Amino acid sequence: MTLEATITEMAKAARAASVDMARCSSAKKNEVLLQIADRIVADAAHIQAENQKDLVFGKEKGLSDAMIDRLTIKDATIRSMSDGLREVAQLEDPVGAIAKTWRRPNGLEVSKMRIPLGVIGIIYESRPNVTIDAAGLCFKAGNAVILRGGSEALNSNQALAGVVSSALRDTGLPEKAVQVVPMRDREAVNALLSQEEHIDLIIPRGGEGLIRFVVKNSKIPVLKHYKGVCHVYVDEGADLEMAREICFNSKVQRPGVCNAMETMLVHQAVAQEFLPGMQKRFAEAGAEIRGCAETCRILPEAKAAEDADWPAEYLDLILAVKVVDSMDEAIAHMGTYSSNHTESIVTSDYARARRFVREVDSSVVLVNASTRFNDGGQLGLGAEMGISTSKLDAFGPMGVDELTTTKFVVFGDGQVRT
Repeated sequence: MTLEATITEMAKAARAASVDMARCSSAKKNEVLLQIADRIVADAAHIQAENQKDLVFGKEKGLSDAMIDRLTIKDATIRSMSDGLREVAQLEDPVGAIAKTWRRPNGLEVSKMRIPLGVIGIIYESRPNVTIDAAGLCFKAGNAVILRGGSEALNSNQALAGVVSSALRDTGLPEKAVQVVPMRDREAVNALLSQEEHIDLIIPRGGEGLIRFVVKNSKIPVLKHYKGVCHVYVDEGADLEMAREICFNSKVQRPGVCNAMETMLVHQAVAQEFLPGMQKRFAEAGAEIRGCAETCRILPEAKAAEDADWPAEYLDLILAVKVVDSMDEAIAHMGTYSSNHTESIVTSDYARARRFVREVDSSVVLVNASTRFNDGGQLGLGAEMGISTSKLDAFGPMGVDELTTTKFVVFGDGQVRT
């Protein structure tokens, strides 16, 4: 069978499985999720042995240490995948929930009911744990899913898919509700993106290059974010010790992720007091500051920022810093350079906080908290499919609710239109 034919058969099987998934009870879905959680732990040795094959392959391909780290399934990764499934099982099932009801003057009762999306295709890089996160969330939301992980993680992903398939089979649900593309060939991605008759939504997770490739080539709607250019604004009158902790955590805790701070904006009224101590902490952590003219006046050791620094997603220990005259200027800067991902304000003024939340147009807006909290697990979603910065359907971390849509349901007692 050709590659294209294989992908088409997978998509057809997923569509057939999605019919059973849409009517699967909450109790049955939770039973399966808990079984998968148990089996991941029980099969840890096999999963990690398959992962070792991928690590050897990845090193031969010359993957960076950071990529190898993402690829590695540690004991903690096994526990995290299992615990994540248990959390998803505890979430309220959105399928069948009535979002809104109203009565028309003619007596018709109109409601909006949550339903599964149908078949979802996930295209992602490295992290094998995404296989379980994605399968668990899509399954809980009543969807079938086709997973296409990175070529470097093929053995790991197939081992994890085997665990899921066995749980589905043993509980009487269709095994094809969760499938992993079994080939490394990149043409498999193009074949998947052409299955508009059978797949309802594509969600890419990975670097900007992967996401732009998917958007350019997909015939299927895509939920995406290209990059995370995230800001923290330290307001006039902010608690500066709090601001130091938030800014440091936002940048340094994990600099290579999409919700790490890339630009720090500081009100001119507190810049002279705030920046020197902040720069010292960043320097001790190995972070480089690229600042505006006023930042460089206060911090002579800072490197002068160029125009390209303001929209940059460094994913590294590099930080752009700008001193602003007002909150208006801070919000305007974000409006120009933000990727609509995550923005935070540190302020002691409730009214200014409310204005910031209202006017800043990003998927997650925080007050007095680190940007690192833009994460499905941290926000109580159990896990996430990724973070969407497009406003069609999901906006922000995509959990179980975001993997459903709504349909109109109308009850009458004989009404006809005149």
